[in-house]
Amino acid sequence: MKIWFFGLYGIVASTAVVGSIAIKKGLINRTGLVSELPEFEGLSDYAPLNFEFGGHEIRALDSNLYEISEEHWELNKHFDKKLLEKTKNELSKIKAQKGTAINCGKGVLEGLKPISTLEEDGLTLKEIVERIEEDLTSFADENTVAINVASTEPNITYDEEFHGSIEGFEKAIREDRKDKVTASMLYAYACLRNGIPYANFTPSVGSNIPALKKLAEKVGVPHAGNDGKTGETLVKTTLAPMFRYRNLHVLGWMGYNILGDLDGKVLSYEQNKKSKISSKDKVVGKILGYSPYTITEINFFPSLQDNKTAFDFIHYEGFLGTKMKFYFIWDAIDAIVAAPLTLDIARFLLFAKKKGVKGVVRELSFFFKSPMETEEYNIHSQFQELVTWFKELR
Repeated sequence: MKIWFFGLYGIVASTAVVGSIAIKKGLINRTGLVSELPEFEGLSDYAPLNFEFGGHEIRALDSNLYEISEEHWELNKHFDKKLLEKTKNELSKIKAQKGTAINCGKGVLEGLKPISTLEEDGLTLKEIVERIEEDLTSFADENTVAINVASTEPNITYDEEFHGSIEGFEKAIREDRKDKVTASMLYAYACLRNGIPYANFTPSVGSNIPALKKLAEKVGVPHAGNDGKTGETLVKTTLAPMFRYRNLHVLGWMGYNILGDLDGKVLSYEQNKKSKISSKDKVVGKILGYSPYTITEINFFPSLQDNKTAFDFIHYEGFLGTKMKFYFIWDAIDAIVAAPLTLDIARFLLFAKKKGVKGVVRELSFFFKSPMETEEYNIHSQFQELVTWFKELR
């Protein structure tokens, strides 16, 4: 099985690659992989836990994945250094291809300097798509899945003319309307057009416009997203149902997130932060069936590096109108909780492709903060849907 990462040199993708090679070599167990739970026995018949990797990137293009992983490790010490050394040979052979950063916002253009992009080479949108497709198709086979783990883009205003139909989106590319597309859209388009399942692990638009959803249906390829559910929101979607089940009225929910590393740096720019906050903020109301007062904040805290910390305060009302409080703190290495999910999603998407599933795979909502084509945000229900879907298809 092959995985193509958009954002290959980020800490999530590099950690996923280190982990998958370490599993293959028998250096670690499979803790953290949802797809290795007993409920999904038999998945390996369709999507074995044995990967090859490639990807696009916009920085450090003269490096290989071992050098990048070593840089991440020096900053975070997020796993045993011996694992890095024992996977060095494999990591050193993996190099990223130059990608695009169209409409990725100041957080990417300024926060990740120096960068090198296809548009900086003076290419039109048509030429950029051709280059992306050339890289993809030279790597891909029938067992390939693409995952977007690139930095969060700002929201882009929906335009029916260019986003509402396949013809309109291709018109934007043909007319070089760089104001109407984003990098994640171009990546999704290139994948879906070539029959490669695509997952958007970020809050960016990705395949979440009618044009690309229609393209996936037309070509007959599965896709999923958006925004991987890895930390504070994972707890929110687990805890909020408890208040609903007990008929306790949530008056307000405050979530304050601090993080460092490149992800935090990009999200310190207001444009890039907005889509992330929107993704994290809406889940509580969707689960409860009403909208309590909410505060969701994300701030850059450089010294934390990839150690993401969230402080949550919940004010709720119980029997006899009595007001009470609940607090929790989530403290985790973001890449460690996110990386295995990218491998899970890739495996389930390949399974879906082999079973003839096309279009949005709603049953993968378990993995996302803002899942497409569903209003189910309760993680307990989402997990059961995933299990049922897998067993029925298998």
